[in-house]
Amino acid sequence: MQLQMGSIQSIVRSRDFTDKLSDDKVIREHGNSYANEYRSPSQKARVLTESWVRAEVYCPACFHKIDQAPNNQPVLDFFCSSCGEGYELKSKKSALGAKIVDGAYATMIERLQSKDQPNFFLLRYSAIENSVIDFFVIPKHFMAVDIIEKRKPLPSSARRHGWVGCNILLSRIPQSGRIAYVKDRNILPPSEVRNNWEKTLFLRDKDCLPQKSWILDTMSCIERLDKRFSLKQMYEFADHLRALHPGNSHVKEKIRQQLQVLRDRGYIRFLGDGTYER
Repeated sequence: MQLQMGSIQSIVRSRDFTDKLSDDKVIREHGNSYANEYRSPSQKARVLTESWVRAEVYCPACFHKIDQAPNNQPVLDFFCSSCGEGYELKSKKSALGAKIVDGAYATMIERLQSKDQPNFFLLRYSAIENSVIDFFVIPKHFMAVDIIEKRKPLPSSARRHGWVGCNILLSRIPQSGRIAYVKDRNILPPSEVRNNWEKTLFLRDKDCLPQKSWILDTMSCIERLDKRFSLKQMYEFADHLRALHPGNSHVKEKIRQQLQVLRDRGYIRFLGDGTYER
């Protein structure tokens, strides 16, 4: 199914998932009219992708239609007026790799440590077909300081010399933290999007915050195993986890601790005799 930017069938606009875009042509012309004001391909892509998200995307937390944030809001592009969730949009025409480039490092760290931390929309598009290939949301509870990579300051020859940007390390985010609306041009059912959103909300609990990086890395290891796995298999990730957390000398104890947290939160089941199931 072709998901044309600014000219596609609506994914969802209401709670019953049946409402469609009322005037598809107006939305298409609106997006293109603004895009035509720019010469840069990247700026045109930004306008078209933002127009598509504004017209088509619903909030995964409450199914309400999202709104575009006022211009020049740091680390915020969209928000939900119903539940208050905020979103930053990142768009690429190439495949989403191990990391994505973001804005100022200091601003990002400040927002991650604040109450108004945003969620992230990731959109991959085809510039040739002018269509959406993949569209994901990374819930803000999967974001941690450890997955933000500080870039080198811009050199003295640069217009903004000394400015320090950052990268988001997607490789540190579990697959369960990349919730798809559209995957390989296929629209996923809203009920599936909502279920995937809700099953990891426990990461927002205060008692999970101090150990969030450990929990996320443990979840990533679990996803590399079969649905049913053993404690012994988890111990095989000890060197990998030690490299990610060099300040901890009791890695196997931390693995057991995180498995217990995930078990208590219903993310995995303990079957007995050192065996778990996700």
